[in-house]
Order: sequence, then C-alpha cells, then structure tokens
Amino acid sequence: MESWKIEQGPVLRAEITVPGDKSISHRAVILAGLSNGTCKITGFLPSEDCLSTMQAMCALGVEIERPAPTTLIVHGRSRQLTAPAGDIDCGNSGTTMRLLSGVLAAQPFRTRLVGDASLSRRPMKRVIDPLTQMGASLQAEGPKNAPPLVIQGGTLSPLHYHSPVASAQVKSAVLLAGLFTHGRTSVTEPSQSRNHTERMLEWFLVGPHIDGLTVSVAGEKTPESRDFHVPGDISSAAFWLVAAAAQPGSHLLVTDVGLNETRTGVLAVLVRMGAHVREIIEVEEGEPWGAVEIQGGKLKGTVIRGKEIPNVIDELPILAVAGALAHGTTVIADAAELRVKETDRLAAIATNLRAMGVNVTETEDGLEIFGGTPLKGARLSSFGDHRIAMAFAIAGLFTEGETIIDDVECVATSYPGFYETLQRLVTERNQEIPVVASLPSREN
Repeated sequence: MESWKIEQGPVLRAEITVPGDKSISHRAVILAGLSNGTCKITGFLPSEDCLSTMQAMCALGVEIERPAPTTLIVHGRSRQLTAPAGDIDCGNSGTTMRLLSGVLAAQPFRTRLVGDASLSRRPMKRVIDPLTQMGASLQAEGPKNAPPLVIQGGTLSPLHYHSPVASAQVKSAVLLAGLFTHGRTSVTEPSQSRNHTERMLEWFLVGPHIDGLTVSVAGEKTPESRDFHVPGDISSAAFWLVAAAAQPGSHLLVTDVGLNETRTGVLAVLVRMGAHVREIIEVEEGEPWGAVEIQGGKLKGTVIRGKEIPNVIDELPILAVAGALAHGTTVIADAAELRVKETDRLAAIATNLRAMGVNVTETEDGLEIFGGTPLKGARLSSFGDHRIAMAFAIAGLFTEGETIIDDVECVATSYPGFYETLQRLVTERNQEIPVVASLPSREN
C-alpha cells in the first residue's frame, strides 16, 4: 500500500497546467467512437478511469490509435458497435458504466459491465429506470441495484424523462440512448448539472435543443467526425487553487484550463471566502478554456448548498479543507450525493478533519466545519478515494508536523502525477510570476 508524506509547505508562487478534463475525456472518446469517421483527440486524460472508457470502446469494435499518451486517433463506427468478447471492465469509473449504459441500451446484443470493489457498491438505479422506460432490459446483479450491470439492448422508444436529481451522468446516458431512437428524447432536471454532453453533441453536429432545464436530441443522428481538444481539468486545478487561496502571499496562474460555466462554481465559492480570483476565456471551441489567476489571503467561512451543489460536487472535498483553513464556520448542505461516490465522502472528510484537530459536525447531507484552528499532522486514510487523498494532501501543507496519507494508488484514476507536482511546487521555490493585467477579476 503506497503512502504519501507531506510537511508544511512554503508560500506558493507558480505557473502551472493541469491534466486534461476527466469528464470531457470520457465523452470525447464515446462520441468520437460513434461518429462517422476519424477524429483526433488531443489533451486526453490518460488516467485509469478514462482509459477504462477507451478500452471499453475498443472492446465494442472501435479502432483507437494512441500516438502519444494524451493523443487519440479514434475511427468512428457510425453508431454500429459490435458485441464484446466478454465482460467490459469499467474499473473504478462510474462515468464509464453509466454513460456506456445509454449507448449499449440501443445495441442489438447483450453486454455485462463490471467494476472494481468500489464501483461494485455504487447505485445504478438512476440510469436503469429511464433506460428501462425507453425499452431496454437492464439488470443489476449486485445488492441495492449495484453492479455488475447486464444490458440487453434493442429498439428504443423516445422518452421525456424528468430526472429526480441533477446528474450529468443520468442526463448523458439518456441523451446518448436518444441518438438511436425514432423520435425526440428529452431530459428535464431539477437544477442545472454539467453541460459537457450538450456542448459536445453540438461540436459533433448533433444539435441538441435546450429550453431552460430541458435538453432534447433528435433520434437517428450520427455524430460527424471532428477533431477535439480536451482542456485542463478545473477539478484538478481546484486543489492548487485552494492551496494558493488559503496562503497569504501566494500567487498561482493556471493556464489551458477548462472554464465551462457549469464547472467554475469552485471559483465563485473561493471569491465568497475572500480569495482574489481573476479569469479569462481564451478559446471557445466545443468547450471554453483559458487561464485562472489566484492570490492568497485570509479566508472566511461560507455556506455551500442548494442549486450550487451540482456545480461543485467534485470540489467539495477540497472546499471542505478550505473551510477548515478559513476563519469562521463553513456549512455544506444538500450534498447527500457525496455518500455514494467512490466512498462515503462526507464521512471520510469528517473523519480526516477530526484527526487533524478540526471541530466538524456531520449531518445527513453535509458538514458544518468550524475553521480557524491550526491543523495538526496525522496519519490519514484516502478511503480508496482519489479526491479525498488529494484534498488532504493539500491540507498537509498547512499542518504542524508531518501528515501521512495511506492508500493513495487511487489517485491514478483521475490525476496521474499529482504527488510529483506537489513535490515540485514545495521544493522548487518557484519564481515570482507577473500579475496578468488582462484577466478580469471575479466580484465578491
């Protein structure tokens, strides 16, 4: 079992890039594989989760070349996939399993999707229900609708699905299935979730129709083959942004990072907490991306709840750490979704914060974090969850004494090279970078 050792770090002054966006990488491979020709994907995230999606598409008959770790040449099959030789292993990736369910629901063959121990505990009912309503047969073989997931695909009927939760994965599964129907398929959400699928359907010329919180696609549409660039992952950048925001005198510039409006909630939260944040969109082709600059200071507690939660769901572990470093109370509510991630993230966050000396109250759907007291070094578990491991590695930069985090192999699922970047930033004493005057400030 691999462990990390972390000690209090210096003031952070650096210009960095982060690996490609995880959510976008999954969708790029799937849509390129369904397209009518050859697509070149650059900036692909070569993490275990995204490689699970790539390997799954290969198992379904899609030819994929990989001339470089972050470059794929995908030869689309015009929506006509072939039956796999055996089970498809989704590894730790719930995104792989849920999005592929939508595609496989329309294929004229049987598929069995399996995963690791963590994925095998995650609920699949939220995609089983709408896809079953469309006419597919899906059976979860695990307890409480957990994987393995057996899908017998076939002819689907269009559906207007009113999702009980704001979930980009559910929305994407239904919309991908809708591409194979004879009619228009729609999804209405209770609040806005990530819109990567909508943006990428537009990029691949399968024009979705958007009306408020309802997204629709016309059936029998084949994505047009187009090259695509995956920008850096704002969720990966969030760890470094918090490290800089909570440290007076720090100055960080993150370039080539995705700035999708449904993903930048972390910036709004940090501004509320008192951080000085500036950003600019430099390119908007398929997905908007550009640069974010942040300067550190004293943070204050805030409230994160309601419609904001879907926009920051992956960043909540590191925002909880920001809350522990801030003065005052930070409240996270309406986040019960965190209990069914790679681990019960609410419990994991509370356990590790308490071990570091933080007063924290765990609620049914969130946390109350009473920040401002010095953190102490401790031996912590990742609980097999990549975001818990990385969030508490950042916390370790602010502790009195050494922090050890066990079971960190899981970080390879989303951010290979994270610890090496952490060591570089701590040891190199990076030079001052100029304040970039062209970046507009976010207002508090």
